[in-house]
Amino acid sequence: MATIRAKVPIRPPEAPRRATFLELAFDLALVAALFQLSHYLVQHLHWSGALQTAVMLLTVWRIWIVTTWITDRLDPQRLAVQLSVIGTLTGTLLLSAAMPQAFGEYGWIFAGAYVAMHIGRHVFLTLVLRGRLQRVALAALVWAGVSAVPWIAGAVTHGAARVALWGFAIALDYVVHTLDFPFPGAGRSADWDPPVAADHLAERYQQVFIIALGELILVSALTLGDRGFAPDRTAAFLVSIATAALLARIYSYRAGDLLSAAIGAVTESTRLSRWAGYIHLVFIAGIVVTAVGDELVIAEPSGRTAPALAIVILGGPALYLAGRACFEYTVYERVSWTRTIGLLVLAALTPLAMHLPPLLAATAAAAVLVSVAVADAHSLAAPAAAPSPRAGEPDHN
Repeated sequence: MATIRAKVPIRPPEAPRRATFLELAFDLALVAALFQLSHYLVQHLHWSGALQTAVMLLTVWRIWIVTTWITDRLDPQRLAVQLSVIGTLTGTLLLSAAMPQAFGEYGWIFAGAYVAMHIGRHVFLTLVLRGRLQRVALAALVWAGVSAVPWIAGAVTHGAARVALWGFAIALDYVVHTLDFPFPGAGRSADWDPPVAADHLAERYQQVFIIALGELILVSALTLGDRGFAPDRTAAFLVSIATAALLARIYSYRAGDLLSAAIGAVTESTRLSRWAGYIHLVFIAGIVVTAVGDELVIAEPSGRTAPALAIVILGGPALYLAGRACFEYTVYERVSWTRTIGLLVLAALTPLAMHLPPLLAATAAAAVLVSVAVADAHSLAAPAAAPSPRAGEPDHN
């Protein structure tokens, strides 16, 4: 490992563990992407629109998570690493600008930007890494070339064919990453990964969570300002802000605060950090869906709640609680009963919400989150559990 460190820009142990200015600047591209995603779903609130939004969210998250991996494992002070981040920042902004018409006339821009970033990063890693790390990077580059085929094919098709091809392409990218880029002679990337900078990685996950929460607050404020300060709209705005505060409270309660310790406590920190990334994807999805519901409720708080809107209003918090339950299991290898009950109550409320005004449906969803947060507060009197030493590790039993 000492020989490898001498040849490649691996993050030195004495390097600062805080996110760099350039990493924070890169997060601004994610702000733009999440805003576009929530706006797209508002304009396409049906099953096909939801599927298209999911494909775009998976694509954006893949960009962010690989960039975070690069800045966590490699020295962010090296010029080559900084140029890689700047290139990804530019490509992400281009991709975000194409989102409103990603499944229309700008499909080739969306797919082209992603493929260029995806292949370009692995070319960069192949050039700067050495030894076994370089072979893993080369295997990842080969797989990036394979997934580029359905990406480009989808860009020249339309409708359901584009959704299917892009869905297959992004699923392939996630699967091969989970399987450590299987390729003859490359070995497993987890066997040769540089050590995880636990404090830095946990901070990056917390920052992206705050970014998503900020997008929810931004959408709520903009919608209220655009539609006017009628009493019912103002009440809906206050419910949305309360919901955002509850989401933040539920996230940070113990498991969120202990993520860094959990990553540092396990032997296979790469595996745990990867699963933490997938779980934060569920968090982000839940927040985006919640933002869509809040925007629509603030715009039209009265009247009868349409089925699609009821699913969004209750489904966003439900998706969030599901992610929180997975998060808790990842850190502690257990799930508290409050998450399960909250999910069941949200599911039971969904048919009822279709017979209520949107404002009351949103208030009911917030009430469920209040119950979860109150249950968490009651458990504060108990000693905080330590992260499981086997968290994120494979079960060999």
